[in-house]
Amino acid sequence: MGLFILTFSHRGDQTVKPSASLRTHHFVAAAVWSLVGISLMIRGGLFLHAAGRVWLMIPALVAGTAKSLYLLDKTARKNLLRLAGKEDGDCLGGVYSIRMWGMVALMIGMGWLLRHSGLPAEVVGVIYGAIGWALLLSSRLVWQRAAAWPSAGSK
Repeated sequence: MGLFILTFSHRGDQTVKPSASLRTHHFVAAAVWSLVGISLMIRGGLFLHAAGRVWLMIPALVAGTAKSLYLLDKTARKNLLRLAGKEDGDCLGGVYSIRMWGMVALMIGMGWLLRHSGLPAEVVGVIYGAIGWALLLSSRLVWQRAAAWPSAGSK
């Protein structure tokens, strides 16, 4: 129990925040990377399908695996260490650091630029597919921690 519990607490006079359990923080961290990864893979596949080059998803998966193992796994582990220092009831927005939220905004902007760059659909599709697969594959580290997190009733 308690996986989806979201409460609004206030400390002091004016602070209202969506607080959540540590287990929820881990679940949300894993779910965001997974859902964004799946979405990017679908969009990449649609670009490749429109270009008649769905087979290019194979090199995209290879590139995404390398990105996951050599870059994003390190980021996921750093976030897990940061989450380990949090407490039950901390703000759900703290599931990622301020720097990571900045990277999210930057990546959204880069995705928009990529889609509107005039690059061939197969190039955009491979990039989307690779980044999507990398996110989905690296989310496994956070899912493992979320699944192993003790529930509130087991303490």
